[in-house]
Amino acid sequence: MRTVLLTGFEPFDQDSVNPSWEAACQLDGVQLAEDVQIVARRLPCAFTTAPECLVQLINELRPVMVIATGLAPGRGEISIERVAININDARIPDNLGYQPIDTAVVVDGPAAYFSTLPIKAMVKAVRGAGIAAAVSQTAGTFVCNQVFYRLQHVLAGTDVRSGFIHVPNQPLMALSSLVDGLRVAVATAWNTPVDVVEVGGQVS
Repeated sequence: MRTVLLTGFEPFDQDSVNPSWEAACQLDGVQLAEDVQIVARRLPCAFTTAPECLVQLINELRPVMVIATGLAPGRGEISIERVAININDARIPDNLGYQPIDTAVVVDGPAAYFSTLPIKAMVKAVRGAGIAAAVSQTAGTFVCNQVFYRLQHVLAGTDVRSGFIHVPNQPLMALSSLVDGLRVAVATAWNTPVDVVEVGGQVS
């Protein structure tokens, strides 16, 4: 059985739950094909441990696709991220009290990595299911972006496609809708080898 690794984060910033994990864990074991299933795992919300945890999971599970998810407070739609940047600039401390400012995710690494997922096809499919979704041009500069960057860095040059999805908090989107939207997004990512050409940019 081949594995699509789907990760979410533990709660942070005084929240008692993190919808990225609450949704991801409900998809654990879902089969995308006869020999492909989702395996969900939770990451710590900490700069010093999250990337290493992710790399360990990749080495252990040998996934054929990896999609990380995280919470984007204030966003009202499922955001399929386009790009990760090589910068840590934390507005608040992480769960271990660490607050890096203007440091590199990977010293001497590229300035940015693009998602290798079919991001516009994913957005189109989620919207088609009646759930709000959009291409996002920024994954921020907190642990989510760090994990996204390290994910792309580790898998660069391989045939394992990967990327990041930001999810809304409740009550901006009900958990049931989030689970359904994430299910559609992951299935579309797996079943779409070439992205669609469709408007997904922003003016500002």
